[in-house]
Amino acid sequence: MGPTGDATLPITGRPSAGNAPSTPVYSGQVPHIDVASSLLLVIDAQDGFYPSARIDVDHEAKLQVLDRVAWVCAVARGLDVPMIVTEEDADTNGPTAPQVVNALVPGTVAHVKTVFGATENPAIAAAIDDLGRGVAVIVGMETDVCVAHSALGLSQRGLRPVVVHDAVYSAGTAHEFGLARLRAEGVELVSAKELYYEWLRALPAARAFDEAHPELGDPPGFAL
Repeated sequence: MGPTGDATLPITGRPSAGNAPSTPVYSGQVPHIDVASSLLLVIDAQDGFYPSARIDVDHEAKLQVLDRVAWVCAVARGLDVPMIVTEEDADTNGPTAPQVVNALVPGTVAHVKTVFGATENPAIAAAIDDLGRGVAVIVGMETDVCVAHSALGLSQRGLRPVVVHDAVYSAGTAHEFGLARLRAEGVELVSAKELYYEWLRALPAARAFDEAHPELGDPPGFAL
């Protein structure tokens, strides 16, 4: 544990090649999602968030979302997009799911989140501000609470939140309710596939990435 109570995740794999140059914060326009302007915010991607006894939870769908979160993290890692990871009540909900952990950069810190909106937690807000990135891509749980609160908080801080709608989850109808609220508040929603091509943008870059990362060529639940 660090001095703020944050935990370093036990991740295996290659180190990051470094972060791309930072860019100014969101100006209010809606351009493409530039990889050099992006950070990835992984919110409470904890397998134990929904215990097996919850009958209102589609556990297969939840696991597919966690697999998709891991895939998005691996793409971000391959493109040197910095990632911020949060955990809520890990003593009860367990740590970040192992497939997500293994997709992160080694040494990634899991920030303790006690307020639902990520930006309302001072250490997380500081970590976001320190990156100097204008676009915050969001994956994780839950769509209608922590994801929604975080997206709205990021917007209020002058960043451009982008929620990956097939890499976030809430049980039952709460997922669609959360997406509806995000749409009503003007938050951008993209699929994991759309994000992939936004970040890569051109055929030569996509082909080079695919060649360098063949293990990412078969994403969970969809095709590139």
